[in-house]
Amino acid sequence: MPPARILLAVWLLALALLAIFVSVRLQLSSDLRLFMPKPQNAEQRLLIDEIGEGPGARLLLLAIEGGSPQALAETSQSLLESLGAAPQFRQISNGSSSLEAFPEALLPYRYLLSPGFDSEPLDAGKLGTQLQQRVQDLNSPAASLLKPWVRRDPTLEVMQLFERWRPQNEPERALDVWMSADQTRALLVVETRAAGFDPHQQAEAIAAIEQAFADTRSEPGLRLLISGPGAFANIMQQRTAGEASRLGVMASLGMMLLMLFAYRRARFVLLGALPMVSAGLAGLAAVSALFGDVHGITLAFGFTLIGVAQDYPMHLFSHQHRGISPRENARALWPTLATGVASTCIAYLAFLFSGVTGLAQLACFSMVGVAVAGLCTRLLMPALLGDLDAGAADSPRLARLLGLSDRLPRPRWLVPALALGAVMALLLGRGPLFENNLAALTPLPADLLQRDIELRQQLGAPDVRHMLVLRDHDEEALLQRSERLIPDLQALVAAGTISGFDLAARYLPSVATQRQRQSRLPDALSARLMLDQATQGKPFRAGIFEPFLDDLERARSADPLRVSDLRDTPLALRVDSLLRLGGDDAVALVSLAGVHDTGALSRFSARHAGVQWLDLKQTSEQLVIEYRERILISLLLAAVLLIAVIAGSLRAPARVARVLLPMALSSLLVPALLHLVGVPLSLFHLIALVLAAGLGLDYALFFEHAESDPAAQRRTLHALLVCAASTLMVFALLASASIPVLRAIGLTVSLGVVCNFVLAAMFARRPSGVSDAARS
Repeated sequence: MPPARILLAVWLLALALLAIFVSVRLQLSSDLRLFMPKPQNAEQRLLIDEIGEGPGARLLLLAIEGGSPQALAETSQSLLESLGAAPQFRQISNGSSSLEAFPEALLPYRYLLSPGFDSEPLDAGKLGTQLQQRVQDLNSPAASLLKPWVRRDPTLEVMQLFERWRPQNEPERALDVWMSADQTRALLVVETRAAGFDPHQQAEAIAAIEQAFADTRSEPGLRLLISGPGAFANIMQQRTAGEASRLGVMASLGMMLLMLFAYRRARFVLLGALPMVSAGLAGLAAVSALFGDVHGITLAFGFTLIGVAQDYPMHLFSHQHRGISPRENARALWPTLATGVASTCIAYLAFLFSGVTGLAQLACFSMVGVAVAGLCTRLLMPALLGDLDAGAADSPRLARLLGLSDRLPRPRWLVPALALGAVMALLLGRGPLFENNLAALTPLPADLLQRDIELRQQLGAPDVRHMLVLRDHDEEALLQRSERLIPDLQALVAAGTISGFDLAARYLPSVATQRQRQSRLPDALSARLMLDQATQGKPFRAGIFEPFLDDLERARSADPLRVSDLRDTPLALRVDSLLRLGGDDAVALVSLAGVHDTGALSRFSARHAGVQWLDLKQTSEQLVIEYRERILISLLLAAVLLIAVIAGSLRAPARVARVLLPMALSSLLVPALLHLVGVPLSLFHLIALVLAAGLGLDYALFFEHAESDPAAQRRTLHALLVCAASTLMVFALLASASIPVLRAIGLTVSLGVVCNFVLAAMFARRPSGVSDAARS
């Protein structure tokens, strides 16, 4: 077998083994925290925890629409019952007020949880008044609801706790379930056991909800809407996978057609795919081995590597002609190729050590992929080319285009004019230059975010922007401090500063408060005497209230409730969302609804030692600003390294300037153009600028190394035109993506390719014999 075929067989076998490794190890993630900076203080840590692992991240908001109120209510109740036994969920709520939902284990604790006897102790007089009221209730339409409870809870403490625990901004109820104000939607809240950004388990939970809805809906026309972090993670995983597949297929087809047009032989197309596939698989293998999970954005961004990795074999193909062997051709091109590969890797090195896992994944993927594509082109491709000739030097159109480019005017004032114009556009353009909104890092379509906002408003969710934060060493200290804060918070409501608040002590009193309430309860003998006096003259048979006496005695002797005792009860979701235990310190949150006066909140926190007012939007913006500063510093260091590499390779200052100026100017012009059209720069624009700079550096290096021979110049121009066209095609496709992040990268790199190519051609060395008259 010829050596070339043996090499090809070994290469393909290696790619197959690499593909198997990737298929086994690759775990796709949509956890957006991978692209968020590491928090630098307690407030930022709280923000990131809320986004990722907090109970709020586990909530799914459900809305049933498309039917009559009766059909909506029936389906809501049936869905609640169906999901109640599913293992994927901790809690399901739809506003139903069934007292049977109160956990049996907590019933005796109602006397420790309720403040009903704080101001007036439980004695014969109060109990007698309550029993007289029960006599009237049992002769009313509510008798069927209350009768099962009177024997055990004659004072109806359970019902009072239900009312006390209702959300202060609870949605309207109709037919005993939550409904929107116009009764066109039935509303539910579901808490999953899986974290919000666990896409696999969230997908299972959502599938269970959809199946339960399909089985229980009372009318075929009813529709189910699902929102929340878990739903977003599931949707974005599907969309990212779909976008990656679509873009990959379209880019591959476009690349094949372009290479057939440029080289006119299918063999070039097939051979050119090998470095590209090698780069992609090697990048995925490296990320999978080092990081485990691979973010969907990293995978989608990896497809853009097609436009970069393909450049290296294209240079080899375009420069190949019958006067030189493929090995000699590769050897001659390698210094320029190697400089380009090294420069691109150095640019991404800044992201590798940025402290952001998502960026480190991008950097690892790109550096390994680019290096593998370059090495494959240098070491393996020449043995497979044989005596193929791309014929690039024989094109009369290229000759005319080369002559036209040589005659282009190159005025000396062009560089300062472009630089000044870009700086003025950046300084004077409308709108903010940078995007500081953390939500901009979330690649979610606007319609999904708007639907989530609408559902949260209908459900009466608290203001997630403002909260009060208390920190202490344990839960008991936090609960006691929270209890002392309640009267002052009620004063804020009365003053109109806020419309409501919620805190853990509203559901779980401190141990001290529970002990105090225990001490006020009568002992067994006193309780029986109290009951005998209270039932005198009332139509209750003897012994009917024994369950009530048993609960009183159990409440007197029970250990006070703690947070850990609430697990798998309706209180767990609310308390867990407001009380964070573990780590270096314990944190209690006070959620605020209807904030009307932030100044008063600031003064309130200043008056209360240890109470911090937290504006999550301001905290997130500061996090993004600090993050961007670190990225920009990293990029500055990378730029210094790039200059050192280019200077060491080219040595002559004039040559270094010709190579670096196009890239530097393009890196100013692209953000200036984006700013002029009202696009604020986000993290992903910075990523794209690095990629565009690496591409521009390749263009400038090859223009700089072009020989004086016209045929060699035509081959260089041919290679650069094909490379630029292929890259522009790939990133123009990316700009058409439905995912905002990918659109930002595609648009930025497309502009960068055009700017870098034109400027590199303009600043390239002029061949001898061309007049310099145009310079003046």
